[in-house]
Amino acid sequence: MSREGALLVILAVVVVLIGLGVVAWRRRARRDSGFVAPVGEIPSGAEATSTASGFYVATTRHDEPLERLAIAGLAFRSRVVVTVTDRGVGLALAGSAPLFLPVAQIAAVDLARVAIDRVVEPGGLVRLTWSAARTGGGSELVDTFLRPQDASARALADAIAATLPAPSAPAEASASKTSPTDTPTGTDA
Repeated sequence: MSREGALLVILAVVVVLIGLGVVAWRRRARRDSGFVAPVGEIPSGAEATSTASGFYVATTRHDEPLERLAIAGLAFRSRVVVTVTDRGVGLALAGSAPLFLPVAQIAAVDLARVAIDRVVEPGGLVRLTWSAARTGGGSELVDTFLRPQDASARALADAIAATLPAPSAPAEASASKTSPTDTPTGTDA
């Protein structure tokens, strides 16, 4: 095969791969079109407790860090300024409308190491779990991953966690605790 023939074959393969990528992205966007992004400004009167800039990495299905969601406004990685307030978390993504997650929508915040296209040191990502509304009604838990640059991930996660209501301890958990007179049996050494 000549050099020109080989070049044409390689070019054809590249065009096919790009075409497949476009088709796959369109299918994903159609699949996720039922999610509604929490577009909105930080409410007036909300008191900012912390601000951090960094990168918005991705939003994925809850506990599926490799399943990116193509939610409008949250589909692509970008720079972000995260503002933690007493009423929720504001996300100012570069090139997108501002987003605001009210405290009532936030289920949890913790640290992570892996998201769809990012692997970092242990605890280097903030995983914000929140309830995303669906257009047909209802909601679904999703995880948003943030990579702070001017603050530690732990500091940002702690600032967000401080705004969340304290979890209430279930009655069964306190009733099932061992009393000081109970003696454990067996050897679990």
